[in-house]
Amino acid sequence: MAEKKLQPIIIKRAKKRPHAPHGGAWKIAYADFVTAMMAFFLLMWLLGSTAKGELQGIAAYFSSPLKVAMQGGDGAGNSSSVIPGGGNDLSKVHGQVRRSNSDSPTNMRSSVEASRAERARQDAQRIKALQTKIEAMITESPRLNEYRSQIRLDLTPDGLQIQIVDDQNRPMFDSGSALVKPYMRDILHQIGAALGGVENRISLSGHTDAVPYGNGDRGYSNWELSADRANASRRELVAAGMPDAKLGRVVGMAASDLLEPENPRAAVNRRITITVLTHEAEERLMGKKNVIFPLPSPVAEKQDNPASSSPNQ
Repeated sequence: MAEKKLQPIIIKRAKKRPHAPHGGAWKIAYADFVTAMMAFFLLMWLLGSTAKGELQGIAAYFSSPLKVAMQGGDGAGNSSSVIPGGGNDLSKVHGQVRRSNSDSPTNMRSSVEASRAERARQDAQRIKALQTKIEAMITESPRLNEYRSQIRLDLTPDGLQIQIVDDQNRPMFDSGSALVKPYMRDILHQIGAALGGVENRISLSGHTDAVPYGNGDRGYSNWELSADRANASRRELVAAGMPDAKLGRVVGMAASDLLEPENPRAAVNRRITITVLTHEAEERLMGKKNVIFPLPSPVAEKQDNPASSSPNQ
């Protein structure tokens, strides 16, 4: 048997050639972009899931980092509630918020008292400035200076009291009526102009002496007369430019509040009292709190004074 002829084994070796460049630089840029976007969304998620108190603490740390370093704690704005995200009020949607000391009843009362004290101080300053203004106006005006003895200015617990008193030889009104004398009208006009820019409310009251009027208490009496005189004075003040809304009350006191009780028939008991009220006095007299009143443009009202004949009042 003839031997099979062996075939030669031929091994072909391929020559390695260098690869052409594929341009892979964009992959690096894309990876950087994706990394940056992941970091951004991670930051947004952390900010959205962080309580408001912790955010305030972080802000406080960067503005005053020594506070946390010296006092300790997780943050300067974080509360100590054991319920995360709710604090002491579960209705809050901003997570834990540190309560300030002003929330306590004691501090709230102190705040109210401090506010009242500040308001009283401002009232005192305004009323004192108004008194100085009116005193200067009386001194500088020859017309008012002539009647200086009949104009009295006093600081009272209720505010600045301006009293225009009667004189035996120079009455403010016609006898037994509410008809304003010309000189009294001049006084009221100048006072009304001075009161136009005052923030405080005003109380106006009319007073008579103790001499009985006409038929006594059964008919038209000192009560009606004093109220009519107060309203006549109100009309003159409004005509001078004082807003009618500034008036808190207009009352007739008759002879119930005599200036000279030992001499009830004296002429000085017949007077018109204008009181620039403090806010505290306004709340007390009118039974209101946080009183807010408009200041409309002044409107002159038509005078309507009753006239009747009677003894001097």
